Amino acid sequence: MTDMEQLYQQRLNRYVTALRNEKPDRVPLRPFVAEFTAKYAGFTCQEVVHDYPKAFEAAVKCAKDFDWDAVVPNMVYVWTGLAQAAGLRYYGIPGIGIPHDVGFNYIEPAEDQAFMKADEYDALIADPTGFLYDVWLPRVSTEVCRPGAASTRRNHLALVKSAMAMLSYFYAFGPQLQRLRTECGTASAIAGIFKAPFDILADKLRGYIGLTMDMHRQPQKVLQACEALMPHLCHVGLTTADPAGLVPIGFWMHRGCVPFINPRQFESHYWPTLKPIIEEFWKNGHQTLFYAEGKWRHHFDAFLELPERSIVFHVDQDDVFEAHRRLHQKFALSGGIPNYLLSYGQPAEVRDFCARVLDEVAKDGGYIMDAGAIMQNDTSIENLRVMTEVVRERGVYSDYPPLAATPPAKVPASCQAREKLKGMDGQPRPGVQPGICFPWEEKAKELPSITGSQDLVRKVWEDIEAFGNMYIWQLLLSF
Repeated sequence: MTDMEQLYQQRLNRYVTALRNEKPDRVPLRPFVAEFTAKYAGFTCQEVVHDYPKAFEAAVKCAKDFDWDAVVPNMVYVWTGLAQAAGLRYYGIPGIGIPHDVGFNYIEPAEDQAFMKADEYDALIADPTGFLYDVWLPRVSTEVCRPGAASTRRNHLALVKSAMAMLSYFYAFGPQLQRLRTECGTASAIAGIFKAPFDILADKLRGYIGLTMDMHRQPQKVLQACEALMPHLCHVGLTTADPAGLVPIGFWMHRGCVPFINPRQFESHYWPTLKPIIEEFWKNGHQTLFYAEGKWRHHFDAFLELPERSIVFHVDQDDVFEAHRRLHQKFALSGGIPNYLLSYGQPAEVRDFCARVLDEVAKDGGYIMDAGAIMQNDTSIENLRVMTEVVRERGVYSDYPPLAATPPAKVPASCQAREKLKGMDGQPRPGVQPGICFPWEEKAKELPSITGSQDLVRKVWEDIEAFGNMYIWQLLLSF
């Protein structure tokens, strides 16, 4: 085993041990750095969002120079090559309409321009994947036309180019992960993507204002739509998760907290359509990183209903010390270092706050050092160095022996008998199953008589169908 591979195994073990709410040899460092990497590596925001190899290079440089334990291979995730090929309307792209050294922006449309209309719930509920292709994609794209409209070469090219761009981009992550491992000894922080059904409605379909009005005018339709989205979003999470079950599925939490919705709406809509999916992930051996953007303290008691160690709670604007008091009995925590402090505070202030977090939150293990939210190019390089140095100096657990090279296996089933969890069991089966777009049963009616193995023909059909399914759901969740 090379020295770098040994370092990688030690860091992976350290990180996974803390994720499991246990005590490693020291507190892991896992900064979610986005446009900060561009600033540190000498690139503009425009360069790293347009030219993803530069974003990869910047992530490697930061991991190598700061000696972090785990990072995201590219936190500047939205590649505008793909976004422009698909003609996505909802992005402000650095250098195109906004300054070249400002991070990309999500532009939510006005209420009357929402990508899903108030009277379209039934269509979404009947076939979410079909709705995304037939209604949502033509509305979010400047290039794709709705079925039945006059089609042009430009429409066809947009679909081909953006799909090929997505595969090209996704395939580039394998070599990037290997670079982080062999050149830096750094582990990947997360694997997979997930968002709550309610958040999807608010973020990409009805918009926040539209969904707020729907919660008053047609709350039952909103609930049915969330239920219809559940199996598809669960499928995306499971099929993109870490096969080894080591690092968690990333769950980006947006509109389910106060003041976006009130606790009563959380209980009636957000939580009932989220909790079963998190349990299903856990049944399949995967933790979920609750990247809790905003303030979520009103819902801590609900989170405690989840199985022990099934989630890792990331603290953004909540008080990290309160979160530790209320959640650490069951779950590991990460983050909690205020972004304003890392951007505009004095180094001594950063040192003092990080030291307090290490003394009070990390003292028994189960904590990963990170900022509260993703770090952009206003983050101070000096202050991030201070955060790193404090962990090196004060984050060592003197009562723990050196870690072995081999990382822990999947979370022990003894944490809670997974077979007893309900998860997605009992949820209504969708008409069109997750992972496909056009059911085989319908396709088979169009084909000539099949001789030999019909199962083989069906398998190939559904394997290729999965690419079409991946494309539209990744556009919805990731881009």
